[in-house]
Amino acid sequence: MKKTAIILGATGLTGSHILHKLIEDKNYETIKLFSRSKIDGLPKKVTQFIGDILDLAQFKTDFTADEVYCCIGTTAKKTPDKTLYKKIDYGIPVTAAKLSKENNIATFLVVSAMGANAKSTVFYNKTKGEMERDVLKQNIKNTFILRPSLIGGERKESRILEKIGLVVIKIIQPLFIGKLKEYKIIDAENIAQAMINLANTKNNAGVIITSNDIKKLSKK
Repeated sequence: MKKTAIILGATGLTGSHILHKLIEDKNYETIKLFSRSKIDGLPKKVTQFIGDILDLAQFKTDFTADEVYCCIGTTAKKTPDKTLYKKIDYGIPVTAAKLSKENNIATFLVVSAMGANAKSTVFYNKTKGEMERDVLKQNIKNTFILRPSLIGGERKESRILEKIGLVVIKIIQPLFIGKLKEYKIIDAENIAQAMINLANTKNNAGVIITSNDIKKLSKK
């Protein structure tokens, strides 16, 4: 039976890779996008729901699928207001998980971040940790939380400091051995492929996957 997938964050780096991979995947009959702006030039198998995704609950009736790919995230530079930042990085994924539970969607995958910890004193890490905690509370049958390190790939928007960081890490990452392997740059396409592979194997429920394992899973 062909499947339906929901993607949140399809205009972002990782989400765009998932979108294009699922468009090419004949196992997927319908792809639903929920976003603030329309993406032009997509095939008929993609249905777009445009609106304020900070109020994702308004889409409850249409929020039906076999699996949800949540790739929502912002940055301190783009969203300096911490209240709004939390509404995006915490509020959208948790609301999506709640809707998934209510609508009997059995598979939920979300991109978090290395260092996520609900007890952290660092706002970014704490927000991601709280998001993970409350997503897991929904007890969705197949829940996968991915914690990538610095994500590599060509972004639409310019992030100068991030680009500099990527260059520096690329130079020194051959020195990353042992536990430091987790800090190696991971390509967004690898994250996307790992998520799709996980959605189609469902070997484990409620698992947190670190950067090193994400890369391994992308090869399966």
